[in-house]
Amino acid sequence: MALSGIQIFKMTPKKNCKECGCPTCMAFSMKVAQGALDISACPHMSEDALAQLSEATAPPMKTIKVGTGSSEYSLGGETVLYRHEKTFVSKTRYAVSLCSCMSDEEIDAKIEEDKKVDYDRIGERMCAEMLYVNYAPTSGADKYVSLVTKAAATGKVLVLGCEDAEAAKAALAVCKDAKPILNGANASNYEEMSKIATEAGVVLGVHGASIDELYNTVAALEKLGNKNLILDTTGATIKETFATTVQVRRAALKDSDRTFGYPSIVNLSKIAGGDRYMQQALVSLFTMKYGSIIVLDEMGYAEALPLFGLRQNVFTDPQKPMKVEPGIYPLNGADENSICLTTVDFALTYFLVSGELERSGVPVNLVINDAGGLSVLTSWAAGKFSGNSISKFFIENVQDKVKTRKVIIPGKVAVLKGDIESKLPGWEVIVAPLEAVQLVKFLKDMQANGEL
Repeated sequence: MALSGIQIFKMTPKKNCKECGCPTCMAFSMKVAQGALDISACPHMSEDALAQLSEATAPPMKTIKVGTGSSEYSLGGETVLYRHEKTFVSKTRYAVSLCSCMSDEEIDAKIEEDKKVDYDRIGERMCAEMLYVNYAPTSGADKYVSLVTKAAATGKVLVLGCEDAEAAKAALAVCKDAKPILNGANASNYEEMSKIATEAGVVLGVHGASIDELYNTVAALEKLGNKNLILDTTGATIKETFATTVQVRRAALKDSDRTFGYPSIVNLSKIAGGDRYMQQALVSLFTMKYGSIIVLDEMGYAEALPLFGLRQNVFTDPQKPMKVEPGIYPLNGADENSICLTTVDFALTYFLVSGELERSGVPVNLVINDAGGLSVLTSWAAGKFSGNSISKFFIENVQDKVKTRKVIIPGKVAVLKGDIESKLPGWEVIVAPLEAVQLVKFLKDMQANGEL
């Protein structure tokens, strides 16, 4: 159970030390209980008390790190069941499934197809971050090692789906430095697989034939001292998988049962039955409830955009506006001679405006100003989208990069026209329509009249 500020206060050394960052130990204790400070910030805490309090005040779900460098990801660490209670901590990661039972041509084609879904949206990279490499005993360990080597060359985090100890050792020998996940422990082999994973320094995935077996196997692994775990909650059916995944998360967060306090793997390639539409429905479901890693048969470009949009909405702080990077975005083959159109960095505004500009087919340099992630009228009212800020941004970031001296401003801030023209000598300021949907006709009319 989480400790209260009073309980933490009883274990503090009562030094009233300024180094703690609080005027009193009670204030410090209350901040620790709220999660605003780490208990280790107190320099006078004894090692025993620090160990007890660190364990008691830690999130009910462990944070597990996998991968290395730019491909290092955090899994778990969640404290709430619902996004409206508090922001989720670690976003769901997606893995594309490979198997040693496939032919070399099938494997190469799947890896190449996976590479196609890789793009940026609002400053976030959108791709399947992992590859799930499944071991088929009939193919032999040598082919599995060859497949793991090929998969590791992509730079993605690997999840090794392998319950055979010898094959697991051979596979880890070629990829352990990249910190993969060894998803291979069960009730019959957990001791040996735990030893292999611990020696390699990698996370161990645990599976059970039922939720009770999964619980008992995790408890046994913890007794062995291994808490670097992830739980494979995939069942025989969709219903069983959903029930296990949700119950595991609820047990950890609502019942404070730390035996289930680990992130989870949901393997849709086992339960979707090869149905592409069923897979798309299930990956959306388990992104919200509560897959830390979701394994897919494939990730097509058509399915990726709505999926990543959903993930971005679920795992973005609702109190923090979604922003695009300020700068110049050439659209429809625009160059330095193309007209400029400026607006704010609020993500929704950007997508609405850029979509209509692309639909018009007219070459336009879309200039995104830094407006604190606020909408046009809100940022104008707050003074973040003004004649001063727009002109300053153009002088510092735009006018040296373009030859045009025409800029279109949002119709809702037409009042800024004169102010911008006075601060940007030589520039012609044109007022756009009030709504983004009117931009297509507006630009096509300007093009037809030779005003561009």
